[in-house]
This record gives sequence, C-alpha cells and structure tokens, in this order.
Amino acid sequence: MSDSEDKELARKRAAVIFAVRSGQITAEEGARRLGVSRKTYYEWERRALQAMTEAMEDRSPGRPSIPQDEEKQRLQDEIAELRNKLFVAEKTVEVRDMLHAYELHNARAKKRADESEEKKQKRRKK
Repeated sequence: MSDSEDKELARKRAAVIFAVRSGQITAEEGARRLGVSRKTYYEWERRALQAMTEAMEDRSPGRPSIPQDEEKQRLQDEIAELRNKLFVAEKTVEVRDMLHAYELHNARAKKRADESEEKKQKRRKK
C-alpha cells in the first residue's frame, strides 16, 4: 500500500471515529463501516484519542534529556499514560453528558409540541 493510500485509510478511520464520538453513528456502525470487529474499533479509537492527546501536549525545545534512572522513567511514562487515559475518560463523560442533555432537550421540546397539538385538536372539536 502506498503512503498516500495509507494516509487516506487513516483519514477514513479518523472520520469514522469522530462520527462515533460525536454521536452521529454507533460504535457498532463504525466498526461495520471499517470492516472490523467492535473490539478492534475500540482499540483504534483508544489509540487515536491517546495519540491526539499526546500530539497536543506542549513539548520542551531541544533534545530530550537522557533518563538517569530507568525505573523513574518507567514510572513517569506510566503516570503520563494514566493521565492520558483519565483525560480521555473525562472527555467521554463530558460528551455523554452533552448528548444526554441534548436528548432531554429534544424530548421536552417534542412533548411540548405534542401537548400543543393536542390542545389545538381539542379546540377544533369544540
């Protein structure tokens, strides 16, 4: 596969992940569109969100320092990974809360519209 084909495939995957995350389609539909299992889809989503989070972090200028203590570096890396997972989890909750609020708003609006229509029909019958 050529480099441009790889990039196009990555763009398609990203578009599907964004569609799922924004609630436009389900994860099951996203997996179907990509021709993979839901488990594979969720793995790709996790990697994409983690990579995006890491890409948005500020970096110190210049070369990275050479770690003095391998255990300390491993623990720092683990902390960074856990922070990224926590960030993704918090954003997931935020998106779910926004979608829930949106659904409630739409349900209330529909209920008001239905009640208004019922009142109109009652007036017509009189």
